[in-house]
Amino acid sequence: MRIVVIGGSGLIGRSLVSKLRQEGHEVIAASPSSGVNAVTGEGLAEALAGAKVVVDVANSPSWADQDVLDFFESSTRNLAAAEVAAGVSHHVALSVVGTDRLLSSGYFRAKLAQENGIKASTIPHTIVRATQFFEFVGSIAQSATDGETVRVPEAMMQPILSDDVAAALAEIALGEPHNGIVELAGPEAIRQDELVRQYLRAKQDNRQVVTDPGARYYGILLNDQSLTPGENPILGPTRFGDWLARS
Repeated sequence: MRIVVIGGSGLIGRSLVSKLRQEGHEVIAASPSSGVNAVTGEGLAEALAGAKVVVDVANSPSWADQDVLDFFESSTRNLAAAEVAAGVSHHVALSVVGTDRLLSSGYFRAKLAQENGIKASTIPHTIVRATQFFEFVGSIAQSATDGETVRVPEAMMQPILSDDVAAALAEIALGEPHNGIVELAGPEAIRQDELVRQYLRAKQDNRQVVTDPGARYYGILLNDQSLTPGENPILGPTRFGDWLARS
């Protein structure tokens, strides 16, 4: 099967491309660096020619409210048009668990616009909402750091290894479209303050984690439902502690 991965040079994209190629599929790793730009439409028609599945794991290079909205609206619109022309039979897109609950954030408003654009297209689709990746816990800590103190809330999370996300995406891409939303999460729920505390301890980082109910997650006030999946998500097999021990 010919499969196009939009954002094929990123963290998820590289792993997904590798997994699909190992299964014998013809995979195009599409990104601006390879001459394929979903935002401008450059190279899309050529990349999608003969493709049966498109998996969009691209992310905006800027998180400024208008920039990220323009990115997802333009890329989704251009992909839909190119997919119709190419006869694509399944569009898979990576989104985020909690997107519809975090609309005080311009980023999540843009992700919801992306999801709505996909639903409005005539192409059969599967929207895959994943929880936060293990690999980004360091960035969470950094964004919450003031001097030697890291202030984070105790809101519940259920993070997942990026490679487990890629494995699930590969399986979903080769299956029938859900024409709806599928959620992915890690095998264990953990509070954000404890997640960051474990991470810093493993990295021998001496910053002190302070549990602050009023602390925000990239500007967003959280509760225990904000970043956790609903009923019956697909669960990745890798535990956070095991990943920390390896990395």
